Amino acid sequence: MKNFLLLALLSASTLFASNIEVKDAYVRATPPGLPNSAAFMTIENKTNKDIALIKATSDISKVVELHTHSMKDGVMKMYQVPKIDIPANKETSLKPGGFHVMLIGLHKPLKEKENVTITLNFSNGENKTITIPVKSVMGGMMKKEMKSVKKGMSCGTGKCGSN
Repeated sequence: MKNFLLLALLSASTLFASNIEVKDAYVRATPPGLPNSAAFMTIENKTNKDIALIKATSDISKVVELHTHSMKDGVMKMYQVPKIDIPANKETSLKPGGFHVMLIGLHKPLKEKENVTITLNFSNGENKTITIPVKSVMGGMMKKEMKSVKKGMSCGTGKCGSN
């Protein structure tokens, strides 16, 4: 009887072990009045079958969508995608300028050092609820822009520095 109980417990723990790991996740902080933000992370598929992130939900915004970017006619455009593939035994990075979870119609500004809860739904039936930090990334963006100005590059449609 003890052996049966031990075997049942070991089987149950294996059954509930996640095949998906989420690493380095964060959500961008927003200034007051900015209605949207995005979540970024690395998703690792620990199975030998391809899976996909097919949906995300959160109570911090009216709408949550999966998005990516592409360059068309010299302009970076963002658009919704039906899924984000995570190949077998590999990982997929959701990062600025690429795949991300878009949070549209925020109920309040997102402040640095707060946490946000997002539920990720995968094609293999797994759901993963994660609590991730809100981070300010403007500092890094501003440093890159200033380097461009110092190198004499134009920014946007106007000139930021001398060419």
